Amino acid sequence: MRRRSVLFLLIFVGSSLMAQAQFSNKNKKRQATAVEANKNVEAVTIVGIKSKYLAKDSSSVTVFMRVDLSKANNLPVRWRDFTEKFTLNYVVYPDFSSRERLAYGNIALNEQNVTQLSSARFLIRFEVKRPGNHAGGVLLGEVSEIGTTNKVLNDLAIKFRDTKLSERFALFERTGQVPMLQNYVNVNDTIQIKDINKTVKELYVMRYRHDFEPAQSPMNTNPRNAPRTLDVDTTFKITTSSQLAFKEEGLYYMTEDTTDTYGIGIIVRNRRFPKMTRPAELARPVMYMSQANEINEMLAPKDPKKALDRYWLSLMNGNSDLAKRTISVFYGRVEEANRLFTTYKEGWKTDKGMIYIIMGGPDRVQRSKDREVWVYSQRANFQEINFTFNRRPNQFVEDHYELQRYVEYQPIWYPMVEAWRTGAVRE
Repeated sequence: MRRRSVLFLLIFVGSSLMAQAQFSNKNKKRQATAVEANKNVEAVTIVGIKSKYLAKDSSSVTVFMRVDLSKANNLPVRWRDFTEKFTLNYVVYPDFSSRERLAYGNIALNEQNVTQLSSARFLIRFEVKRPGNHAGGVLLGEVSEIGTTNKVLNDLAIKFRDTKLSERFALFERTGQVPMLQNYVNVNDTIQIKDINKTVKELYVMRYRHDFEPAQSPMNTNPRNAPRTLDVDTTFKITTSSQLAFKEEGLYYMTEDTTDTYGIGIIVRNRRFPKMTRPAELARPVMYMSQANEINEMLAPKDPKKALDRYWLSLMNGNSDLAKRTISVFYGRVEEANRLFTTYKEGWKTDKGMIYIIMGGPDRVQRSKDREVWVYSQRANFQEINFTFNRRPNQFVEDHYELQRYVEYQPIWYPMVEAWRTGAVRE
C-alpha cells in the first residue's frame, strides 16, 4: 500500500499569512532528500503535525506538538532518528496578517522536551513566554530536517489572557502526562481532564445522545434547519486531575458552570472507533456517493451486511475483486476522516470529512485566522479547484468549520462520485 504523503507550504497572500496544513493527497509521491551525513541511515519523513497549547498563567503557555513520522518499509522510528535528524524553531506573530516578529526561539530536542508516544509518533513540549503586553498571537513552528531544505510548518493561535476552559484544560491519557490532542475517546478508556498546574476542581458534565446529520452536498446552497437545542440525557460531575472513564457512547460536554457558553466537548464511541465495523454504520457514509433509493434499500433490510454487500457488488457489476479493493480504499478514507476531523460529531459527517472521503487529501492547504482553503490540482476532469471552509463558533469544540457551497462544483463533484461508483478511484 502506498504511503500517505504530506506537502507543507508557507504562503503569504497579500498581507495574510497562511500555513499549509498537515496532510496532502495520499497518492502524491513524497519528495525526500537524505541527510548527507547519514547516507546509510534510512530516511525518516514527517507525515503530520498537530499542536495545542494550555495556558499556564497570564505570562506563559505550554505548547504540545505531536509529530507523526514514517520510515522506509514502515520500520519503527527510533528516538534518536527524530532528535538527531530534526530541529524545531518557532516565531510568534501578532496575528495571521502580520509579519512582525514578537518572539522567536529554538527548542532543543532532548530527553526533557521530547517523549516517544509510539513507533512513529513523538510529542514535543515547550513553554512560550508572553511577548510584552500582547494578549495573544500566532505561533508558527518549523520542524526542519538537518542538512536539507525539507521542513514542515504548523501554525497555532495562542492566548495569554482571558482564556476559556478549553484553553486551560485538555484531555490527557490515563497517567495525565500526555495530551491526546483529539476530540474523541473510546468507551471505558481511562483518561484525565487536567491543566498544567494540576488544578483539582469540579466540572459539570452533560451527556447528549443526539445523532447529528451528515454533511450536505457541496452543491446544496439551501441552509439546513439545525436543531436550536439538544436534549440532555444525563448530568453528573467529575473532578479534574483524576482518572475517569465514560461507560456509554454519546457527546459529553464539560463546563465550569452550567451557564457557561463554551466548554470542552468529547465524543465517546465504541472500542473500534475511528474504524467503522458494524454493517449498519458502514452503510451510512456511502450516502456521499449514492442515490436516495440505494440508501433506503441498505438501511431497511433486517440483514444490513447482505444489503451492503449487494450494494457494492452491483456497483462493480459483480466484480468481487474490484469491489473489495474499492471498499478498502473507501473505508480507509472514512477511518482517516474520523481520526482527523471528529469534532462534536464523527469526522465522516463533517464538511471536511465529506470532501476528504470523496476527493482525498488536498495538494495544499492555505490557512488564515478563521478560514482554510483546500486546493486540489491536476485531476482527470479539472486543472485546479478550491474548497473553502470557514470557522464557525461552536460551544463544544474549537475547530468547527463549514464549507462554502456552490452549484458550480457539479462538473467536479459528479465525475468523482462516478469514479467511486465504477471502482476507478486509486490511492
